[in-house]
Amino acid sequence: MVRSSAIWVFIWMLSFQACMPAKEKGNRSKEMDPPSVVEVLQTEGTYRLFVNGEPFYVKGAGCEFGDLASLSEHGANSLRTWRIDNGKRTGKEVLDEAHRYNLKVLMGIEVGNERHGFDYNDTAAVGQQLERIREQVLALKDHPALLAWGIGNELNLRYTNVKVWDAVNEISKMIHQVDGYHPTTTMLAGISKEDVEYLEQHGSDLDFLSIQMYGDIINLQQRIADSGYRGPYMVTEWGATGHWEVPVTEWNAPVEPTSTEKAADIRKRYERAILQDSTRCLGSYVFLWGQKQERTPTWYGLFTENGKETEAIETMQYLWSGAWPENRAPQISDPLIDGKTRYHNVVLVAGKPYRATLETKDPDGDALTLRSEILPESSDLGEGGDPETRPGALEGFILDSSPEGIHFLAPAEQGAYRLFVYVDDGNNHAATVNFPFYVLE
Repeated sequence: MVRSSAIWVFIWMLSFQACMPAKEKGNRSKEMDPPSVVEVLQTEGTYRLFVNGEPFYVKGAGCEFGDLASLSEHGANSLRTWRIDNGKRTGKEVLDEAHRYNLKVLMGIEVGNERHGFDYNDTAAVGQQLERIREQVLALKDHPALLAWGIGNELNLRYTNVKVWDAVNEISKMIHQVDGYHPTTTMLAGISKEDVEYLEQHGSDLDFLSIQMYGDIINLQQRIADSGYRGPYMVTEWGATGHWEVPVTEWNAPVEPTSTEKAADIRKRYERAILQDSTRCLGSYVFLWGQKQERTPTWYGLFTENGKETEAIETMQYLWSGAWPENRAPQISDPLIDGKTRYHNVVLVAGKPYRATLETKDPDGDALTLRSEILPESSDLGEGGDPETRPGALEGFILDSSPEGIHFLAPAEQGAYRLFVYVDDGNNHAATVNFPFYVLE
């Protein structure tokens, strides 16, 4: 635990404000705010996160590149990142923007993954990593938007060397030595008895564990019970059903849920899994407040590539705030190609014309427009969220797109493809679905 108390925090904050010139009180710039003092406290068997002496239940989203203004407007109070320097914005820039919108940041610290070639038997490399992280922590530790430090991401995914947890524990110890205000955690892919037992022995300096699950999150409480873990935790990634958890076609293409199905799943998982534990769960971060290519360009992002909000965003607003937005996103049904669904292993003949049909609905009666494209099945497949390249859309095969149907030609070359459909309500909202099919020459 962070070495402080709620009473000390209260007194410290009062003394800081008392020392400020009177003209600056209540009107100081955010750059002059002191660091937030964050701690995990246990009272009568219940764990709570406290920020400057006040309870803080995390209502957040994973968001390194997304729109922080919209995140705040929709009722979130926090975001998480996966690394301090994401290649587009520095950690300080992320923290500065978050602070402008009254968001706290669970700041991710990039730690070497064994599956990416990092060798935890290499003591020199481990030491260099520790010093690199020390410099990063020293640079950001006093920022008022900082909530906690996330050491690594899914280091238990496809790993064999348990020395990674020794390194994580040393990083946590170093952070607590130089930063007495913020707790530490590490993000696990799922949670297992083996990982928990080792972390309890070799990762005891961590303040809480973080768990990442997707479709299986509905069994979160049972998975935690089976692991034997009894301490506080966060759910730092969850959302749509994972591409490894869905039915696949005969050519091994995973069938992606529609945006409407994803929104329904997200609501059920939040209410039945995350909110079910009021004694140890410190909150959660839905994935992803933005867009990314992972198996498809629509699978995990709550936004489309052109920045439209899907139904899952309004669902999160309702779950965070209890209020739906004034204008709602369109809804979409499971499409058909020649009367067959996405689960029927649809095979088309190269160059022949086909028609796809689906049903759309807008809760506000907005006029809907429809756009379609055909993409080859992705062949650049990462693991654990690793970067992937989006396939390019094929030109000239969509003949007509409207809510009444999509007329298209099957591509000329044999192989696996997807028909993507995007429905736009004209008010920055969209619904998405894609249909995997195979072409024979």
